[in-house]
Amino acid sequence: MGTTKNHPQNNGGRPGDSAGTRKAVAQRAAARKRRKFIVFGVEIVLLGVMLAILWVVMHVGGEGPTYVEMPSEPESLAIPTEVQQELEKEDSTMKGYWNIALFGLDANKKKQLVKGAHSDSIIIASINLDTEEIRLVSVLRDTYLNTNPDGEGDTYFKANNAYFTGGGERAIKMLNANLDLNITDFIAVGFDGLEAIVDAIGGVYLDVDDTEIQHIDNYQWSILNTRGVDPDAPGAFTKVTQTGYQKLNGLQATAYCRIRYRKGNDFARTQAQRELLMAIAEQAKQASLDQVLNAFNVAMENVVTSIQPEELLPYVTEANLANFKIVGEDSLPQSDMWGDASMDNRKGECVIPLDLQSNVEWLHKFLFADENYSVSTVVQEYSKHIKNDTQNRLK
Repeated sequence: MGTTKNHPQNNGGRPGDSAGTRKAVAQRAAARKRRKFIVFGVEIVLLGVMLAILWVVMHVGGEGPTYVEMPSEPESLAIPTEVQQELEKEDSTMKGYWNIALFGLDANKKKQLVKGAHSDSIIIASINLDTEEIRLVSVLRDTYLNTNPDGEGDTYFKANNAYFTGGGERAIKMLNANLDLNITDFIAVGFDGLEAIVDAIGGVYLDVDDTEIQHIDNYQWSILNTRGVDPDAPGAFTKVTQTGYQKLNGLQATAYCRIRYRKGNDFARTQAQRELLMAIAEQAKQASLDQVLNAFNVAMENVVTSIQPEELLPYVTEANLANFKIVGEDSLPQSDMWGDASMDNRKGECVIPLDLQSNVEWLHKFLFADENYSVSTVVQEYSKHIKNDTQNRLK
C-alpha cells in the first residue's frame, strides 16, 4: 500500500451558423455516447504544481494561491482503517510516498475554485521521495463512485461531482475511500489561469491541423459565451484562419486543447494538451523575466491548495527538483475493467468500473509495486454496490 509524506502539520462548439451545422450537431450527439475521458490534461494540472513550487523558490509577490486547511485525523479524510493499519507496519509498501490529488476545474468564478466547480480532471500524483520518481493516474471524471463516503443516502455519482459539492476535502475523501489511499493534500487549478499564462508569456507556437481548424473558433466562441461575454461582438476573439505551425494567443490555445472532435478522439485530445504544455515551457524560455513573473502571479490567483509553503521548503532546499521525473502515466478504470451505463436522468451516462476491487488492486501494483495487495472491506462493499447498481444498465 502507499503513503503520503510525513509533513508537519461546454465542452462544445458554437451553435451552428455555417453550412455544416447538421453535421456538427450529429458529431456532438455521437460524442455524448462515447466514453468521456479527461477535459483537462495531466500536464496542465502539473503546471499548477510546478508553479506552486516556483512560488516558494522565488518568493515573488502577488496574491499567491488560496489555501484550504484539511482535517488532520485520518478518519476525517475517509482513509480506510485497514490502510491506516498497513501504514503502521515496518515493511509497508506505501511508506516513502507523498500522494497528492490534482484537480483541473472548469470554474467560471474565483469562488468556484474552492467549491462549486466540477473537477474535469482528477489525477493522483504519487511521488516516491526515495527514488524521486512520480507516477500519475487519472481517474476518469465520469467514473461511478461513492462521491460522499461519510454522507447519507445514495451518494454514488460521477466522480467529478465530489469537488462540485464539497470542494477538495470531499474529493480527497472520495479518492481515499474508493481506492484505499491516504491522500491528505490537493492542488486545484482553474481553467482560466491557462489562458492568462499563455497571454502573459506572449503566446505559444502550435501546429494546427486540418481537423482542429474546423473547430477551434467554435470553441473560442463557446468559452466566451460560457463566461457571459458576447462572442459575436466585434473583436471578441481572433479567428484562426490557416493550418500549420503558428503562434496562438491564450484563448486560441485554450480552445485548441479543448477540441473533442479529433482523429483519435480523447486520446488525441490529451496529446494536444501535452503539446501545449511543451509549447508553454519553450516560450517561457524566450520570455523576459517580467513576463515570467507576471505569468506566475496570474497562475497563482487560479490555484487552490492545502499545501502551505513551509511544507514545500524541505524539498526545495534539500533536493534537486530537477531530479524528480515522471516514470509512468495511466488511467482508472483500466481499459479492460470498465463499461458504459445509462443511469437515471440525474446521473446520466457514467463510466463503470466493472470490478472496483480489481481496479484498486491494479492501482496499488502500479503506484506502489504491491503485487499482492488485498483491498479493504470498504472497497469490497463499494465494489458490490456498484455491480448491483449497474449490472442491468451496462451497454
